[in-house]
Amino acid sequence: MTTALPTTATDRGVQADRRPPALGGFSPAALRIELRRVLRNRRTLAFTLIMPAVFFLIFGLPQRGQQLDSGNSVIAYIMVSLAVYAAMVATTSIGAAVATERALGWSRQLRLTPLRPTAYVAMKVVTAMALGLIAVCVEFAVGAAAGVRLSADVWLLTGLGAWLGSLVFAAFGLFVGYLFPAENVMQFIGPILAVLAMFGGLFVPLEVLPDVLQHVARFTPVYGVGELARAPLTGDGVSTGAIANLTVWTVVFAVGAARLFRRDTARV
Repeated sequence: MTTALPTTATDRGVQADRRPPALGGFSPAALRIELRRVLRNRRTLAFTLIMPAVFFLIFGLPQRGQQLDSGNSVIAYIMVSLAVYAAMVATTSIGAAVATERALGWSRQLRLTPLRPTAYVAMKVVTAMALGLIAVCVEFAVGAAAGVRLSADVWLLTGLGAWLGSLVFAAFGLFVGYLFPAENVMQFIGPILAVLAMFGGLFVPLEVLPDVLQHVARFTPVYGVGELARAPLTGDGVSTGAIANLTVWTVVFAVGAARLFRRDTARV
């Protein structure tokens, strides 16, 4: 015969301490630590902030004063396109960093804490979007210093389009980060982003590409983001195809990342 012992106040306190933290552990303090860690990485900053700005100086400055057949400024068109490129590089690199953290065992260590996996992924996405916003601002600052002049609403709307549209590449980065091992992930990301940018109309306007490549570009993940960001500049509006492109690729990468994430956590 057993006798149930009374629950003391100390026992109740221990049980209360074991309850899951609010929002699964997602907190401003943890987010600040993640952002500070990213901003201290010089290689990441050079890759995401300096390289797109250099591309603008190389490809944009020689086009100063020229106009497209549509009448839009070539240098402004290039600036917005490279802001999209900067944001997609920034968000992808942060998402793909999970591959390195998995290899170092950091993800395993985090799972020993009250931090929920979904909160961990959410912090990665927020960090990626924060760096993407910084990348867009840096690109626009370089463009303004180089002589790009736009109305305030066009600056704001093109910047928001480039930044918000890069969410698809935050999902892409997570997808790649859980798909490839750490020693291979960065080898894949650089060439993949360059090819996507080329065929998505970021390095050169789609109008100058052959008809076949213009048709192919409409099915790349970059096409929807580029059209969304450039619409306030060109005044053409965002087509249904561009919205569908952006939506479909975001869902594809997010679902793929979620499935790989569940597979990864199941092994731990």
